[in-house]
Amino acid sequence: MKKIFSILVVLLLASFLQAQAGTLYKWVDKEGVVNFTDDLSKVPPSYRDRVEVEERKDVEEEVTPPPPQAVTHENEEEEIKTDIYGRDEAWWRDKVRPWKERLKEATENYDAAQKKYMESSDELSLKKFGSLTLTLH
Repeated sequence: MKKIFSILVVLLLASFLQAQAGTLYKWVDKEGVVNFTDDLSKVPPSYRDRVEVEERKDVEEEVTPPPPQAVTHENEEEEIKTDIYGRDEAWWRDKVRPWKERLKEATENYDAAQKKYMESSDELSLKKFGSLTLTLH
C-alpha cells in the first residue's frame, strides 16, 4: 500500500513540475529513484551526463505587459461632469472659495497667536528665572 501511495505522490509531483516548468530535467539515481527539476544546477554533477531534457511547448512564457500609455483626446470635447443635482465643477469651486479664504485667515491668526504666546512665554521665563547661562564642562 505504501508503494502505491509513494508512486502516486511521485507521479503527481512529476505532473505538477511538468505543468509549471518550460524545461524539465529528468535523471535516475543509483538507487533507481526518478528525479525531476527545472534547474540544471540542481542536478548532481555525477548524473548530468545522463539527464533527459524535455521542452514543454504547452507552458506559456511569462510576459510582462508594457506600461499603460496616457490616452489623449485632442479632438473630443470634454464632457462637463455634474452631480445628481446638476451642479458642475464651477458651482463647487464657488462654494469652496469662501471656506479656503476663512481657512487661510484662521491659519494666519493661529500663527500670529503662536508667535505672541512664545514671546510672552520667553518674557515670563526671563522675569521668573532671570538670565541663565548654561556652561557645559
